[in-house]
Amino acid sequence: MNIFDNVYVYTTALYSVAGLLIILGLALFELTTRYKNWEHIRNGNIAVALATGGKIIGLANIVHFTVRGEEHVISIFLESAFGFFLLISTYWIFEFLTPNLPVDKEIERGNIAVGIISCALSIGMSFVIGSALVG
Repeated sequence: MNIFDNVYVYTTALYSVAGLLIILGLALFELTTRYKNWEHIRNGNIAVALATGGKIIGLANIVHFTVRGEEHVISIFLESAFGFFLLISTYWIFEFLTPNLPVDKEIERGNIAVGIISCALSIGMSFVIGSALVG
């Protein structure tokens, strides 16, 4: 009998993998921004909270899709990690394609409109990435 045949062990393993991936994904996102996410959130910056919340939902959504498409924990981990890389790339592309709108600076300044767009982009692209991962 495989240990992962037990629904509780399998659920705990997936929960652990998802949590680890989301923490790693947020750490990578933190490295890509010019500001400290959690410091700005602690100070009440709604734009940063929206952008970060969108990233959390996006990362979790990618894990959701890979769990629905795969059964093996290692495959889920690898596919989710690839999806996270694509989601981070989306943020870089967003910044690159809007040279007249410095996204990072605007979010850091508290521009809620840019925070909402960033949130929507993270969530929206997570559906595209997740769907592509599971075919």
